[in-house]
Amino acid sequence: MATSSDAPPAPPAGRALHLEAQAAALLAALLFSTGGMALKAGVFTALQLSGFRSAIAAAVLAVWARGRLRFSSSVAGAAVAYAATLTLFVSSTRLTTAAAAIFLQSTAPLFLAVMGPLWLREPLRRSDWMPLGLLAAGLTACLLGYPAASLTAPDPVTGNLLGVASGLSWACTLAGLRAASVRDGSSAVVSAVVLGNLLAAVIALPFAFPLPRGLAPEDLLQLAYLGVIQVALAYVLLTVAVRHLPAFEVALLLLLEPVLNPVWTWWFRGEAPGPWVVAGGAGIVLAAALRAGAARPVTRRPPGAPPA
Repeated sequence: MATSSDAPPAPPAGRALHLEAQAAALLAALLFSTGGMALKAGVFTALQLSGFRSAIAAAVLAVWARGRLRFSSSVAGAAVAYAATLTLFVSSTRLTTAAAAIFLQSTAPLFLAVMGPLWLREPLRRSDWMPLGLLAAGLTACLLGYPAASLTAPDPVTGNLLGVASGLSWACTLAGLRAASVRDGSSAVVSAVVLGNLLAAVIALPFAFPLPRGLAPEDLLQLAYLGVIQVALAYVLLTVAVRHLPAFEVALLLLLEPVLNPVWTWWFRGEAPGPWVVAGGAGIVLAAALRAGAARPVTRRPPGAPPA
């Protein structure tokens, strides 16, 4: 696999833009991290949560992006991957522990380590290898040491398999969003997110009814929060990040989500992550911090160009 040397420091304006994109990715990760806590609550099934959450998010984002939605083959590919990620992650979270679901999805950078050079022509740099090693060690610790399943995790084996699948589909989503933004411009990213949420809602539609009996106002507020804040607002921020950062860097910065996700779930739902998850999460935070600190804006090579 080709590895390029680090690029020279960016000029002040470019570095400021790079830092703003990093901040947007981290804030998006913070909002994403509340998903496990919210998805564990309420009377809805996994597919009902996935479908209604995505339908609300698609509507909000379509209004926000009115007049800017564009569709192409690259947008469609990213949308399909994203719809799969939404559906797989919600199902995984409802079946296994929130910590296991989110850390398994966080294998995305491992897949992107292969996808980036081959698909996006964004080769790994020498400064990427240490964060990648820390990431692998942190994920291993979390997977080997997460606590036994409880009443909030009724089928951990199936949930863990769905979590691995969501990691692969999330890597495809990040790579697809990056490719779409480069090929079709900034409107392609939000177009893919809107279409992906719409597809996820359609996938869940046959399983959405009948609704649970005795719905309370807090159940409806749960859906509104998930659709408007946890998905729509987070992806507004993510569209800023993916326009200016390589997919591998975005994936690593978003690893703040798996660190905080079990914390919120433990604090509000009583699902303790365990000492191994805490140790693994520390490694993941360190990996993201090292990658962010060493990052420089990357210049893409044209197709056919020799590796650096």
